[in-house]
Amino acid sequence: MRDLIRLTDIQSSGVYEIFKIADEICMGKYKKFLAEKSVISFFPASSIRTRITFEKGVCLLGGQSILFPNDALDKKEDIRDVCGYLNNWADLVIVRHKDIQLMEKLAQYLSVPVINAMTDVNHPCEILADMYSLSKIRKNFIEDKYLFCGKSGNIGLAWREASEVMGFDLSQCCGAGYEMEDVPIYYDIKEAVRGKDIICTDSLPAGIVNDFGKCQITKEVMDMANQNAVLNPCPPFYRGEEVSEDVIESDYFAGYEFKKNLLVVQQAVMIWCMM
Repeated sequence: MRDLIRLTDIQSSGVYEIFKIADEICMGKYKKFLAEKSVISFFPASSIRTRITFEKGVCLLGGQSILFPNDALDKKEDIRDVCGYLNNWADLVIVRHKDIQLMEKLAQYLSVPVINAMTDVNHPCEILADMYSLSKIRKNFIEDKYLFCGKSGNIGLAWREASEVMGFDLSQCCGAGYEMEDVPIYYDIKEAVRGKDIICTDSLPAGIVNDFGKCQITKEVMDMANQNAVLNPCPPFYRGEEVSEDVIESDYFAGYEFKKNLLVVQQAVMIWCMM
């Protein structure tokens, strides 16, 4: 059994093992993998896609899903004691919480696997699902050149984790003051997008949208990227802010079908962690 807290913990071999399991799920394997097992999840009320796909994934694997709000982990009780009791009943724990250090403590004190369903500094399952989807539509997704458009935050930092693990080229386009460390930085999207294959975005907090005026992805911008380039905006995306209306309606947009793989990849993650 093993945890998934950071992509850098599992390395490329683990990524490809998860992809293989996802393929096997699509062929009908693992239908009762979680039979008679309980998966304890901690999610905020605002979570939609991640929560739905994990809960449905547990159901499809024959398991029982028990849900708590994630602020249940913020109470006065010492996390060691919370884990001591959970060890009696949980077979797997899935957590979405802003504090990755709390997640690391859970992994330390729980005797069952812990899966990171998002923190303030990364979002490993989301990026795994995106890479799996890309692997199905690109000749070799790790040879593509990636551009992340957005501030330094959990999505951008998760893409940086992925680039470290998989070895692909990653750059960032952002407003001044929102840079990630250790990646090439651009401040004008028309310069940044040239020579790129996969363009990823993250939504912008309302107060900083104006700082990204030269970073919006439009259809005109995508026309400047490499041939057959793909736009992969992280949901929720906002038309007219980080992406334009016309680019979402264009063939560049990876589309809602692209995200269907979030379900099978998160099932694969659960299986991989419990093997």
